[in-house]
Amino acid sequence: MSTSLNKYISQTGICSRREADRWIDAGRVKINGKLSRKGNRVEEGDTVTIDDKPLTNRPELVYIALNKPPGITCTTDLKDKDNIIDFVNHPKRIFHVGRLDKPSSGLILLTNDGDIVNQILREENNHEKEYIVRVDHPLTSDFIFNMGHGVHILGVRTKPCIVEKIDDYVFRIILTQGLNRQIRRMCDYFNYKVVSLKRIRIMNIKLDGLKLGEWRDLTQEELTVLTNHLDREKSSNK
Repeated sequence: MSTSLNKYISQTGICSRREADRWIDAGRVKINGKLSRKGNRVEEGDTVTIDDKPLTNRPELVYIALNKPPGITCTTDLKDKDNIIDFVNHPKRIFHVGRLDKPSSGLILLTNDGDIVNQILREENNHEKEYIVRVDHPLTSDFIFNMGHGVHILGVRTKPCIVEKIDDYVFRIILTQGLNRQIRRMCDYFNYKVVSLKRIRIMNIKLDGLKLGEWRDLTQEELTVLTNHLDREKSSNK
């Protein structure tokens, strides 16, 4: 039985499927010594190499939650001196699930499980992400209403979302999509500037009690709820 090449690579825990596709496009991946292309499949007994080094067996899986400080970049590019991988300094090779932009703070997940990354990031699954946002001038009821009902940015209208005022300058927003710098662009549309943006929840995983710059392993309960949810989605999408 064959396996798609990007899935085969991600199942080793080295990266996500998206990252695997980028490596394939860059000519870094070979199957049995021959340069591969996206769409290739791996048969039993095949040898897959990255940069001419054979893939190793799947390592022990790691799932961590980080309270990212502002100034840290969500990238695996170690040439970026502020990259999140060096900041976490985990003993195993891990990568981030999605991203927070550099000025933002809060919850981000990191793992070496490429499959779970692909499932969490799948846009059609509508996974909730919750943020606390401070802006530069007082909020109005029109702003709260309009933010929640969709904003035209990046050539599309954002999906309806939950927006709640916390005080004159701070609101809570729960999104189910992840457009580039989405909240900042939505605020800009209404002439508000984001002063600070903090993510406090991804699906069932919460930031509760985690200090800025610190990370922790997901609890078994968190991981069980998360994987059960993703497994149900996978079954329903078949």
